[in-house]
Amino acid sequence: MTFDLVIRGGRVIDPANGLDQTTDIAFKAGKVAAIGSDADGSASEVIHAEGLLVTPGLIDLHTHIYWGGTSLGVDPDTYMSKTGCTTLVDAGSAGPANFHGFRSHIVEPAKSRVLAYINASFAGIFAFSPAVMVGESGDIRLLNPNEVVRVAKEHSDIIVGVKVRVGLVASDGIGAAPLDIAIEAADALGLPVMAHLDNPPPSRTEVLSRMRPGDVLTHCYRPFPAAPTRANGEVRDEILEARERGIIFDIGHGKGSFCWDVAGAMLDAGLPPHSISSDVHMMSAEGPAFDQLVTLSKFLHLGMDIPDIIRASTTGPAEAIGRPELGSISVGNAGDVTLLRVDEGAFPLTDANGVTVEARRRFGLAGFVRNGEWYRG
Repeated sequence: MTFDLVIRGGRVIDPANGLDQTTDIAFKAGKVAAIGSDADGSASEVIHAEGLLVTPGLIDLHTHIYWGGTSLGVDPDTYMSKTGCTTLVDAGSAGPANFHGFRSHIVEPAKSRVLAYINASFAGIFAFSPAVMVGESGDIRLLNPNEVVRVAKEHSDIIVGVKVRVGLVASDGIGAAPLDIAIEAADALGLPVMAHLDNPPPSRTEVLSRMRPGDVLTHCYRPFPAAPTRANGEVRDEILEARERGIIFDIGHGKGSFCWDVAGAMLDAGLPPHSISSDVHMMSAEGPAFDQLVTLSKFLHLGMDIPDIIRASTTGPAEAIGRPELGSISVGNAGDVTLLRVDEGAFPLTDANGVTVEARRRFGLAGFVRNGEWYRG
């Protein structure tokens, strides 16, 4: 059989299919066409991947990519080219008032696959910058569940949930009311909520007690206040109960939501994240998050096994958004894979508190395949 593209000799890690072995992957007509010995045959293009990790196309579950339409957006295709993340999930940059523009100006022209949580606030995240910072959930008049439901139904092919930001910054400390409204809209849509919590109020308990199985708590390893652990490293009871109930824990690193001490304590307690995401935006792209590969490298430094890290950037987020096919390399699936190096050296990595460690390994991008087309890293 003749293929359009074959990736040969890489270490293929596909947690969804229980695959971790050196093998080949073939693509034809934009899809995965064959795996293993079935990939033998001629090809228009062959990429030799010896010494590289070959994974399902990486998914960044928490991004802000409404470039030009919001103050915090980065360009999705530039970001894909830098990280090899073939699926980018925008975490509520757009609300009902401007989601149509987000679709027209970002989603439809993008070479990357763009999905989104619609913001529970009518205006989306409209004032997020070093100069102006106004939480979109602070004015309850902007939280109209009827509008969320109406617009989400119009864009049901790309909307994967409802995003709400609560806390002293995002909702002016008015408590859990914005979360209640977001959950009501999500219930009507049959979709999950992704909840952001910055400094209280509301408290962790107020937020987690309202969340339903399948809902996503982002910034799950954030530092004090609202950290999931106590000062002595003990995991809080409400965190344990929420995970037991099926709440999905997502990193959402961003500018201020990842702490070495918290991350170490959570991993030591056997509570790894379900999803590792960058929360990339115009400020966090300058550090300390930078991008998805830097964020993944922090978990490599913490001693998390490579297959588990890959799971948290493929299978985990794919399940969270109800698109499991995006997290696996299976014949007939979209032809998306990411090729990674593991570089050795001395690499400074910094958390949200400004604590810098020197890592001995980090992930680097060798290239990626999007819709069966090869892009060199």
